[in-house]
Parts: sequence; structure tokens; C-alpha cells
Amino acid sequence: MAKAKKAAAKKIKPKPANPRMFNKGLAVRRAVLGKQYVDNSLNNANEFMMAFQEITTEYAWGYVWGRDGLTKKQRSMLNLGMLAALNRGPELRLHINGAITNGVTKDEIKEIFLQVGIYCGIPACLDAFKTANEVFKERGV
Repeated sequence: MAKAKKAAAKKIKPKPANPRMFNKGLAVRRAVLGKQYVDNSLNNANEFMMAFQEITTEYAWGYVWGRDGLTKKQRSMLNLGMLAALNRGPELRLHINGAITNGVTKDEIKEIFLQVGIYCGIPACLDAFKTANEVFKERGV
């Protein structure tokens, strides 16, 4: 039993394939989602979850979000549309907060979700509006 507790308390460190890209992604991820959220995700990852933390930080945040082709605001707007269309509530909530950090306005978020409603369906649109409304209340937006 004591051995199991000791193993559970062992901190798992990321082992990215490309440390430079991982560090770039870590900086972008922290800037968009917040240092506390990102650091908690990494610090609470067990061996199984660390593989996800590595790939998302290195490739999604380092390689894709770290590119010059689109602004962070544009990337946030795209993410809101895709996550709303896929009806991914918890991730949508996270990215609404990130979008606000990246300068996406409440009116722009409303327009994105209306577009989702027409092309992806009213249920996805409704869930996105409800999620955004909760975030706006929490943030006083």
C-alpha cells in the first residue's frame, strides 16, 4: 500500500520529441489558456495522460498555434466554430476564455455561434450559446 502511494506521488515530467517546439508550444498555451491552467494540467498528469500533454503542447500549440499564418485571434475564432460544431462543451468553455484573452469580442463570439447554428445545427448552437453565456457571467463580460 505504501509503495502504491509513493508511486502515485511521483511527478511525471514531459519527454517531448522536439523540446524546442514543446517549449514554444508551452509559451503559447500559457499565454492563451493561462499559466495556472496549463501548469495544473502538466503537474497533474500521470504517465498515461502525459503522452497527451506532450502531443498537444508540442504539435497543437507549438507547431500549429505557433505558426505565423493566422493571428491568435483568428485561430481562437476557428476553434470556437469547430468546438461548437463538435459540441465539445468543456473544451469550448476553455477556448471561449482563451478567445476573450486573444481579443475576440462577445459580439464576434455570438456571430460565430450563429454561423454554427445554420451550418451545423441548432442544438450545437444552443449549447455553445449556453456555455458562452456562463463564461460571460463568470468573467463579468
